[in-house]
Amino acid sequence: MASAVPPYQIQELIPSLPESVLQGIEVRCGQALGSELYIGCSNGELMRFAVQDDPSKTESYTILSRQSVPNDKPVDEIVLLPSISRALVLSDNQIHFYTLPNLDVVSYQIIKPIRHVVTFAVDQNHLMKPAPPASVPAHRMEPVDFCVIKRNTLAMFSLRDRLFYQKEIPLPDGGTLARRIGSSICIANKEHYNILNLENAEIFPILPLNQDFDRPDLVIKPFVVPTGENDFLVVSWTGQNSMGIFLSTAGDPVRGTLSWPQHPTSICLDLPHVAAILPNGSIEIHNVDAQSLVQVIPPPSDGPTERTRLVSSLSGYVVPSNGSSAKRRIVPVRLNRGSAT
Repeated sequence: MASAVPPYQIQELIPSLPESVLQGIEVRCGQALGSELYIGCSNGELMRFAVQDDPSKTESYTILSRQSVPNDKPVDEIVLLPSISRALVLSDNQIHFYTLPNLDVVSYQIIKPIRHVVTFAVDQNHLMKPAPPASVPAHRMEPVDFCVIKRNTLAMFSLRDRLFYQKEIPLPDGGTLARRIGSSICIANKEHYNILNLENAEIFPILPLNQDFDRPDLVIKPFVVPTGENDFLVVSWTGQNSMGIFLSTAGDPVRGTLSWPQHPTSICLDLPHVAAILPNGSIEIHNVDAQSLVQVIPPPSDGPTERTRLVSSLSGYVVPSNGSSAKRRIVPVRLNRGSAT
């Protein structure tokens, strides 16, 4: 019986980058907003692309601007905040602030970069807020809350037209990855997934990254994926396979579990599905509601193409089409001349 789930397909958004970018430079991260793409590279370059909808040409992404972050260090992460028209860019353990959609640097006299950053987490509920009407002034926009993980502390900030420091919470074991939903933040350190309640500053371990007692020193890459308004997906290696466990913001197991034969190299959410890249380059698609495997996309077979990372975008990606431009063309229209009444 044929699957009720339509198959996912691999589609190129940008077939090729400018020649000057291809020489030893890698794409490290990316995000999308409307018809635009924002790409961060290993040489510290930020590139902005947009779909050019020209009826006389095939739709495609065209580069609009290129610039570099300070010190030309690799861009590690780009987070878009459409509700306040800002972008947060993590590079060289610093968060830099840019405007949307043009990626202009916010003046250092207004907001200075945040330094000594290991990782950061924007409130998922605030990420999902849409862009406000153009008539709303910046100082009246609802602020966006986020946390910054440093070596052994967690700092809380609120961002609008300016950056507001809220408070700091001790984090003795540090953290390498964090995701936030409201007042709860799921933090992975070197050994455990933890839940931190930001209101009472209480933190407690939930699950070890590595449950293989025969190989306790095995380094396991952590994954924390918000899967709704009230729960996270975390992934733990058992020694036989990797298990995906859904946790409420209080740290309680919910939904059920997922399973992968190897520990994924990348995971992203596209409700109701979770996609994961395995070490062999294949992509497995699971249904979150049924906790079942619904599709496997085999590894690439056309040369040295490598699948390194999956990146979801809350507003989706605009995929260029070969057909829509062809269907739109200039045609003559007959007008009936009549007298005005």
